[in-house]
Amino acid sequence: MKKILFYTLMLCLTSFGFASCGDDDELTDSKITYYPTLEIQGDEFTIVPIGTAYTELGCKGILQGEDCTSGIVTSADGDEVDVNRAGLYYIDYSYKNKDGYTQKVTRTVAVCDPTITENFEGNYKVQAGSNRDYDGAVTDFKGFSVKIEQAAPGIFYVSDLIGGYYDQNAGYGSQYAMTGYIQLFADNSLKLLSSSVAGWGDSADSFENGQYNPETGEISYDLAYAGIMKFHIILKM
Repeated sequence: MKKILFYTLMLCLTSFGFASCGDDDELTDSKITYYPTLEIQGDEFTIVPIGTAYTELGCKGILQGEDCTSGIVTSADGDEVDVNRAGLYYIDYSYKNKDGYTQKVTRTVAVCDPTITENFEGNYKVQAGSNRDYDGAVTDFKGFSVKIEQAAPGIFYVSDLIGGYYDQNAGYGSQYAMTGYIQLFADNSLKLLSSSVAGWGDSADSFENGQYNPETGEISYDLAYAGIMKFHIILKM
């Protein structure tokens, strides 16, 4: 009886071994795809004073130790760089490998107005009077932190255009902050240049009433988001 059990056990183990080998053979059918290393030549964030020439320096690529620069496709997102109009422009560099997968990097070109000398970068707090209107239901909020950095004359990076509402207030984290750039004009009005919420992959619907008060240091604006929300934001250091 013991011999029968022993042989039965050995047969089961042998069958398991054959099944395992079969599984390993299936795994060997997967293949590896290789992506290039793309290196933007010059500055990734390029500053160009308004009215001066922009020189495109291009992008270089290396794939498996070989130069693949000739296969890189360069394209502008939207309009080409207009050196006579201040704002942000984006140039994409992409490479499609033999398996059909694409690698992409982007250069940001900031055409700026050097006559705008006001620099309001700093660490701000959301002030009382700020709120979110969600389809008529208004929620007041204040006290959250927003960092503003000057990227070029008259162009500023904002760490959270919706005042920390989801990042800090709701506790969702930095992926749900709406980062972006705003532009300051000679009359101290503000315009939204770009915005993005990485966590949801979307951006602001509109930006209105943007204003900077140099006497009080206060920044305020109205921002619509997600088709149903309106944020009124007041910032002050």
